[in-house]
Amino acid sequence: MPVVLGIESSCDETAVALVASDRRIVAQRVASQDEAHRPYGGVVPEIAARAHADRIAPMIAEVMDEAGLELRDLAAIAATAGPGLIGGVMVGLVSAKALAMAGNLPLIAINHLEGHALSPRLVDPELDFPYLLLLVSGGHCQILRCEGVGQYRRLATTIDDAVGEAFDKTAKILGIGFPGGPAVERLAHEGDAKAVPLPRPLVGGKEPHFSFAGLKSAVMRAHESGQYSTADIAASFQQAAIDCLTDRLDRAIANGGHAPALVVAGGVAANASVRAALEALAARHAMRFVAPPPRLCTDNAAMIAWAGCERLGQNDPLDFKARPRWPLDLEAEPARGAGVKA
Repeated sequence: MPVVLGIESSCDETAVALVASDRRIVAQRVASQDEAHRPYGGVVPEIAARAHADRIAPMIAEVMDEAGLELRDLAAIAATAGPGLIGGVMVGLVSAKALAMAGNLPLIAINHLEGHALSPRLVDPELDFPYLLLLVSGGHCQILRCEGVGQYRRLATTIDDAVGEAFDKTAKILGIGFPGGPAVERLAHEGDAKAVPLPRPLVGGKEPHFSFAGLKSAVMRAHESGQYSTADIAASFQQAAIDCLTDRLDRAIANGGHAPALVVAGGVAANASVRAALEALAARHAMRFVAPPPRLCTDNAAMIAWAGCERLGQNDPLDFKARPRWPLDLEAEPARGAGVKA
């Protein structure tokens, strides 16, 4: 059974995994950098890149030893080649190239977004193409129709900030800790989601795009007013974000995006309230709801190794360049009013 080694280093998680083409996660490691970045309230690219460089070689050795495998036993080396913080991406990709050269193995350069997009298929053998994907993370917020490996049609994107970034910024404004997403989710359980009148940007719009910059600004104004508790702000923000996600998905489905399954992936997909709202939406549209377990929603190497399994035979050259930006749908037109990131 072919086994692929996957390497993920696009942000602040150093991750290595071995995955077999029969969907077995043979071995994996994820090293968090939360403590290193906590004093800054966000990820510092230089610190992240240095941590990846320090940790990645020992972690590769650990998963290989745990599995009892040698390089010659692998079918390929897969690594995130973008998008992401370029220093970290380069560390992982160069490590993969070195292993591919040493073992005379194929290199498979993986788009980090495709890793998320295919991750539900790692744990759900019955998930076939096509499916509708909501990709929600710290750097991305998109709706895509997944029609096959390497075949993605973007239906919507954010015109400014990603929903995960909005969660992180809300946590920083409220001073409740890092990483921000889990901190907001925990505090929201203690608050009243109707207490703070926050906007729902673009809700009701004809195009299914997202916007979260105005919501972040409203959170800051609510906090600075001193009228509301941090728990009420957290709960009201989380509900506003959920309302935006579900409304925009409704619009995308109405605009021709309906598919047999609605899939959610990315770090924000680990949020239980978000998952519950999306599951209810899927039921309303008679779509099967699929979400990876929370451990496979955040950045991990198992999804990269699995994407490598899905792409076996589609080898990349050893001079493949790391990419800070790399859209899944290269033909998608920019959303009206979108910034450079979108």
